[in-house]
Amino acid sequence: MNRCGLRGVAAAGMVLMLLAACAITPPASVHQPMSARPAPAPRLAQSNGAIYQAQSAGQTGYGYRPLFEDRRARAVGDILTININETTAASKKSGSTAARSGSDNMSVTGLAGLPGKGLLGSTLAASSASTFEGKGDSASNNAFTGIITVTVIEVLANGNLLVSGEKQIGINQGSEFVRFSGVVNPATVSPANAVSSTQVADARLEYRGNGYIDEAQTMGWLARFFLSFLAF
Repeated sequence: MNRCGLRGVAAAGMVLMLLAACAITPPASVHQPMSARPAPAPRLAQSNGAIYQAQSAGQTGYGYRPLFEDRRARAVGDILTININETTAASKKSGSTAARSGSDNMSVTGLAGLPGKGLLGSTLAASSASTFEGKGDSASNNAFTGIITVTVIEVLANGNLLVSGEKQIGINQGSEFVRFSGVVNPATVSPANAVSSTQVADARLEYRGNGYIDEAQTMGWLARFFLSFLAF
């Protein structure tokens, strides 16, 4: 095989690897990154044996936890449990009716001294009718419950926490991906370090999967290509 053939095989292999990589993890629309490491703890000077340590004054590093504070998430890298309890229901119904009718009559009784006497005694009648009726009905119901643990990826200026996380579950030949992100107010976090998804602002929740079952439910790329511009 010549060099051109080898290059073609290598290029095809790269394309297949990229496609395989895309198939492993579906693209996400949640806030990125989906995890963050905590900042390294600052080096503390040797303790002098006293209860009060000067190094802790004003310290905001991850390694510092006052005795009177609980373990709720408050810094980058902390974890937080999200209780997913999303239920939505919407319905819409509309109807309209329109009707219209009309009639016209004309008769010729006399044409004395005028041409067209052949029309004498003739009668002309016309009528029209139009009816329109339209109805529409739409309904949608969705429910999503579960639990996912996320990571604080950013602490906003007002103290709110931007969290994001992913859970992967492998089932036989496929995998399921549960992703969540949003902005959490620390005041809504329970002592058990958990918060309901209904109290998360700008929440983004995804439930995706890959494998041969999901591939069978996906339209082929050629069909999507023609569907994008065909008018019929």
